[in-house]
Amino acid sequence: MPEELSTPVTVPQGRALARLLGYSLIGLVVFFVPFELAGRSTILIDHAASTLQLHARPLVIGIAVLFMLYGAIQPWVSGSWRTSLTHAAFSLLKVAGLLIGLGYLAGVGPAALYQPGMLPFLFDKLVLSLALIVPLGALALVFLIGFGLLELIGVLMQPVMRPIWRTPGKSAIDAVASFVGSYSVGLLITDRMYRQGHYSVREAAIIATGFSTVSAPFMVIIAKTLGLMEVWNLYFWGAMLVTFSVTAVSARIYPLSRLPSAAIPEVPLAAGESRLRAAWNAGLSQAAGAPSLASALRETFTDGLRMTAAILPSILAVGLLGLLAAKYTPLFDAIGMLLYPLTWLFGLSEPMEVARAISTGLAEMFLPAMLLKDAEVLVKFVVAIVSVSSVLFLSASIPCVLATQIPLRLRDLLLVWLQRTLLSLVFSIPLAYLVQFMGWL
Repeated sequence: MPEELSTPVTVPQGRALARLLGYSLIGLVVFFVPFELAGRSTILIDHAASTLQLHARPLVIGIAVLFMLYGAIQPWVSGSWRTSLTHAAFSLLKVAGLLIGLGYLAGVGPAALYQPGMLPFLFDKLVLSLALIVPLGALALVFLIGFGLLELIGVLMQPVMRPIWRTPGKSAIDAVASFVGSYSVGLLITDRMYRQGHYSVREAAIIATGFSTVSAPFMVIIAKTLGLMEVWNLYFWGAMLVTFSVTAVSARIYPLSRLPSAAIPEVPLAAGESRLRAAWNAGLSQAAGAPSLASALRETFTDGLRMTAAILPSILAVGLLGLLAAKYTPLFDAIGMLLYPLTWLFGLSEPMEVARAISTGLAEMFLPAMLLKDAEVLVKFVVAIVSVSSVLFLSASIPCVLATQIPLRLRDLLLVWLQRTLLSLVFSIPLAYLVQFMGWL
């Protein structure tokens, strides 16, 4: 019989309460509360990373190169490159990413690679940012998941998450952390929870491919590029609505629906106990039994360092290949043909051009915004949402997923990307027409 949620706290209530409220408040403030500093409003982790990039750029570059060096040699030293063909391919790409990064810093290579949308964008906007945000996020992550907040929210969200998204209530914190913070931080949570046995394979895959989208700061960049900052709130909440709606559908179709799901039963409410009381007791119990702060920080920070080393060289190599393919080959014309029926059916202007641009999001989520920055406002609104709600892209999030221990294959991720992109168009285009009709766009 499952254990009841009202398990008594085994250490003094005062200490447990202080840990639950104090540490959780720190995590919430760091991740979710924007602060305006130097005329820029964003969360504290992003402020810290931006400040370091601005005032200590040589140090940040050195840190990034060390991460890429470790990430490039680790698969060959550990032998993990032998695991599968995909792992072998990405192990080679990591070596290529290291060489590309060193070549960029040395100024070696064709002039075409140094155009603003190529290596300068990939290295400055992605590699240097992630080299800081993932380790810093890993430290802050402890306060969110280690001292009762995860359990408290999990109990409260049980009636919502399982019926709609087929995931446990505690995955709600993944969704929020991923959407507001960073896909890399969200995947860090998901991987950790999966390895600790809180998620089944299917649940971890749904969360990794459905909630771990780009962060709010990236959404700001998209909105600025497309001239949508005047309707920022409309865009932000619209993107969240479409992203979560698409996830509710993709969780129920192949390949995610066929993954093993030996779901861990969620603890039921005790007889006569309210959900709020049960959530509070679950949070207190976890806060009371959690390890010391120093121990938790050390363990999670180590996980963050490993993930950073795994993704940085991949991002540089895969991102550059995607950008070159978009510019010099018909690859994305072919992929765009799969999206064209929807863009044509819904009456978007220049439907083939829109479909082709959106298909480049498979390589790098920022590419569609760059290619359609001069389109009409309705198209720009759709593109801005689809860039976020597709979730997966080869320059960053797919290597991040493959760097976790969640057993997802590359071909599964590519299929999920196509499904999510098609569904995103189905949801976002009618939404765009609606908000335009209401006069909000």
